[in-house]
Amino acid sequence: MLLFFFPIALGTIFQQLYNAVDAIIVGKYVGTEALAAVGGTPGVYINFLISVFVGLTGGSAVIIAQLYGAGKHKMLEKATGTAITFCLVLGAVLTITATLLTDPVLRLLGTPEDTMADSATYLRIYFAGTILMLLLNIESGILRAVGDSRSPLIYMIISCVSNIVLDLLFVIQFGLGVAGVAYATVIAEFINTALLTVKLIRTKEPYRITRRGMGLDPGLLRQMLAIGIPAAIQGAIYAVCNMIQQAAVNGLGTQTVAAWVLAGKIDGIYWGISGAGGTTVTTFAGQNFGAGNRERVENTFKTGMKVFVPMTLILCGALLPLGPTILPLFTEDAELIKMTFYMMCFFVPFYVFWTVIEVTTGTLRGCGDVKIPTLITILGIGLFRVIWLATVYRADPCVETVAVTYSISWILTSIAMLIYYHKNKDRILNVVQ
Repeated sequence: MLLFFFPIALGTIFQQLYNAVDAIIVGKYVGTEALAAVGGTPGVYINFLISVFVGLTGGSAVIIAQLYGAGKHKMLEKATGTAITFCLVLGAVLTITATLLTDPVLRLLGTPEDTMADSATYLRIYFAGTILMLLLNIESGILRAVGDSRSPLIYMIISCVSNIVLDLLFVIQFGLGVAGVAYATVIAEFINTALLTVKLIRTKEPYRITRRGMGLDPGLLRQMLAIGIPAAIQGAIYAVCNMIQQAAVNGLGTQTVAAWVLAGKIDGIYWGISGAGGTTVTTFAGQNFGAGNRERVENTFKTGMKVFVPMTLILCGALLPLGPTILPLFTEDAELIKMTFYMMCFFVPFYVFWTVIEVTTGTLRGCGDVKIPTLITILGIGLFRVIWLATVYRADPCVETVAVTYSISWILTSIAMLIYYHKNKDRILNVVQ
């Protein structure tokens, strides 16, 4: 698991690195308002759409992992073609929809007026590369589903280096501001996607991309959507909550929005590692479920807990002390640094509860069990946060009452998810002989 995990984790760290470089360059060379424009409302809007569409296509990785584990190689080529075709269709729909809704969404979420123009510019350029972004996610997901986590890492590193070089060129040399950051991101995604596509076309393995395999196979698509739709709903609910919270933060002023963005950049280090852990658990559970090995599915859950919970605790112990050292890299604004570190104190100590959720839902997802875990997430994170913001935040509108919703919702959801897994694992695994 660790040999599979580390390339994914390293890839996400590189991804967070170039996200951080974006923030450093914008914060130091364009200004605090531009930093808020790139990472505030645009960030949660992008996350909402990506969460829905990546969730919708994410079922393909689980089905491919199960087919690969079961040794059904003849179906893998068609499964890959179905996943890619579905991704292209969704990408086209998302590009048009997201671009048309840019201005209304920015207004709806109360984007500060001094960041409105830059936010709109950034989003329109970013959404031009939507298909690339979705292909990147689904193609790297296919490779990881069959046990290849190294190729996506290599391509991610190349993409990250390209993005950093283009950021420096477009923003500092050409003075393109937030537009330059957006152009750099889209070009870097194109490079990454091109490398992944060539890899999947040239491979001789049964999961390759072929002209014969392209198209939508109804049976495979139904299986993928059976997992993808609940994941999309879960992602949408979670992202809507973040949008509501972003709207609350927007009401507290541009300085607070910028601090929230910076806290999110540091936060991203954990989310990248956590997501890598979840992908690892899902892949191992999916392949062993497909191979009919119940014992190894259960051991995937146990090993995931033994590995990723201590890893999270170590990360939490490192991030807070490093905060005052890292944050000055992004901005010279002392008040902004102080506010950002204060926000981090509400998130970092509670990451371990989300790790428990990742390992548990990853195991269940790999076995194709997604409906009840989705419902638990909707109630424990979505509904709870909405109620909290409508009551507690309304009574005391400050950044503390927004930030604390994360830790409380993680604790509640992790407890509920563990109870569900232990009470239902026999039923979930009874198909495994």
